[in-house]
Amino acid sequence: QAQLEESGGGSVQAGDSLTLSCTASRRSFSTWAMAWFRQAQGKEREFVAAITGNSMKTVYGDSAKGRFTIARDNAKNTVYLHMNSLKPEDTAVYYCAADLELDEVIGGRTFGWGPGTRVSVSS
Repeated sequence: QAQLEESGGGSVQAGDSLTLSCTASRRSFSTWAMAWFRQAQGKEREFVAAITGNSMKTVYGDSAKGRFTIARDNAKNTVYLHMNSLKPEDTAVYYCAADLELDEVIGGRTFGWGPGTRVSVSS
């Protein structure tokens, strides 16, 4: 099981930008596909973005296209989610996920979930 820890959340205004980070505990990080999910209060967990281990492929959910960018630094065992033009509907707890296969992590299969980081966007 992987230990994942998200950080970087906070309270911002609509239109602001924010960058989230997720750090993994394992040396095998570079072999993992990584993904970001989010869960708003009272709603199901939603896929946001994913990236392969070598950063060659990225996939975005509809809510993230054109505004969010996923990136990773394998030397730091860290994956990032750069969020621009934030909207109140982006308010949620954001989680990262890890799996060997991109398609699997997009489907929510993960070695483990971190505690999440909360993002609150006010209008």
